[in-house]
Amino acid sequence: MMKITRSELLDVVYRFYPRKMLDIAREHVPPGELVYDDTEEHRRLVEAASRGRAEYPTWKAMIRRLGDRYRLQNESLHLLSGGTDPAYSARIWLTNETAMTFHVSLLGPYYGIHLPGISEEEPVARDVAREIEATYPGYQPIPPELGDVIVPDLFEPRAYFGVATIYLCLFSEVWTWADL
Repeated sequence: MMKITRSELLDVVYRFYPRKMLDIAREHVPPGELVYDDTEEHRRLVEAASRGRAEYPTWKAMIRRLGDRYRLQNESLHLLSGGTDPAYSARIWLTNETAMTFHVSLLGPYYGIHLPGISEEEPVARDVAREIEATYPGYQPIPPELGDVIVPDLFEPRAYFGVATIYLCLFSEVWTWADL
């Protein structure tokens, strides 16, 4: 597998989230208005979400297998109701209060596992990574030094300018839930 680069990930992000919306924001158009919905980037995101709905049985089978081994919560049901989430997402409860989230992007061949920083996470994370890589051949994990990069000049409806990371754009706001 080729090593993922920052430039490659930013190219993917900018295919689905427009950079030039910064000029529109200066005109005081609030995020979430129809302006973004009318862009080519948003149309691509809608198409990716539609493909995700069509391929949902693959995701469902994988999380069923993982759910047989762990306390798992599917966070991708919004996608089935017409949402435009950029990834499939789920969480595995490691303790009664602590969960790790994992994500398979619909925007490119990437996945991520968001670890909460407790001792119970490592064997579970390795198992989840094996399951994702077997289910989605060719998908690679985005390392934190790239995923945590702030995307410059980005219009992302769920985040303010200057705070949207590559992880947020490629995996959705569910990425941040492991921090709660």
